[in-house]
Amino acid sequence: MWAFCHHAAVLEDAKSIVPRPHPPEIGDEDIQGSKYVKRFLALIERIRSVAEEKRDPRQQFDIQQLAGHLLFYFFTPILTSLRSIQRASELKRVQKILGCSRVALGSLSEANAVFDPELLRCAIHELVGELRGQRQLPRELKGLTAVDGTFLRAVPRMAWALFRTNEKYRGAKAHVLYDIELEAPIEASVTAANASEKGELRKKLEAGRFYVMDAGYAQYQLFADIIKAQSSFVCRIRDDAVREVIEERELSQEAIEAGIKRDQVVRLGDEKVRQKLEHEVRVIEFQPPRTRADEKPGLMVLATDRLDMDAELVTLAYGYRWSVELFFRWFKCVLGCRDLISQSENGVTIQVYMGIIASLLVSIWTGCKPNKALLERLAFYLMGMADDEELEATLRRQPKHAQGA
Repeated sequence: MWAFCHHAAVLEDAKSIVPRPHPPEIGDEDIQGSKYVKRFLALIERIRSVAEEKRDPRQQFDIQQLAGHLLFYFFTPILTSLRSIQRASELKRVQKILGCSRVALGSLSEANAVFDPELLRCAIHELVGELRGQRQLPRELKGLTAVDGTFLRAVPRMAWALFRTNEKYRGAKAHVLYDIELEAPIEASVTAANASEKGELRKKLEAGRFYVMDAGYAQYQLFADIIKAQSSFVCRIRDDAVREVIEERELSQEAIEAGIKRDQVVRLGDEKVRQKLEHEVRVIEFQPPRTRADEKPGLMVLATDRLDMDAELVTLAYGYRWSVELFFRWFKCVLGCRDLISQSENGVTIQVYMGIIASLLVSIWTGCKPNKALLERLAFYLMGMADDEELEATLRRQPKHAQGA
């Protein structure tokens, strides 16, 4: 049957304990939940006309059908590779749902290499527009967006993903913007692993955002570009970053209780750097709470252009950066995007975009932030092992901050 999504624990345990060199055969009786796929195909249908002008009239397989096959892949644990997707295409029910005949393995492989992933990126933007705010944030944190990238290990034949001279170092990187209020990814791109994360973010800057970044994005020119784009930032910087102190701010009791040790208005860098970042910024030193009893206490230094914000809110904003890390865990371990089914950069981009689309669809259909327990119950529901009442009971137990407004 069509399960709604991968189950992280089950899949990982199965891979580590029982080798699966030969995936089981798929029958028509395994194909359920087609109404969910059809809803997505309707979305693709609205934007596929953009590709019609460039389409070869002899081509029978199009972007809509490829997207449908990949959606099946994400929603069905039994599909583990491009070849298993091809075998599923031989089933009459799959052909009826997708409106196409059996697809050859070569056609699937070629489609991943040549179809324009920009169409799927447009679908992501359209789906984001359907999301409702799931997390209530203070007014000062509106537009909070976590920024980060995640490594996707490549196979030896993926020459474009080589990022060191040693042949074993190959990998792609998915660069993601994650909206904290929506609790969902809103933008992404795929590059070789050695591509500049700062450069990828610079391409995606827009007004009205509050970007949250780790130390890998600490570049003064990027800070200036974010301000120029009429957005704000909070980013971790080096403890020994050069700075000229303009004002030493007094700490409130709330700031002290939040672990803040120092709050300064400064100019960052030397004279050469200040030609790039002319704005005064704020540097906040704070001691995050220890997660282990034996953990050594240490200071964390944050830079932000928000001179008007309470210091404790700045540290709160930075704490939300972990939301994108949790999304990567879901994306790779639960949804299955850790294993690449295409060897081309274009194909990896299509797979990443489709994984994000699958995540957005779960949020839209359920009104909740995706998690393993919810996905397990949805899979049981689609397989006929759980009824409507049991599914509703699971939805009611979801954390309040994950409920749709």
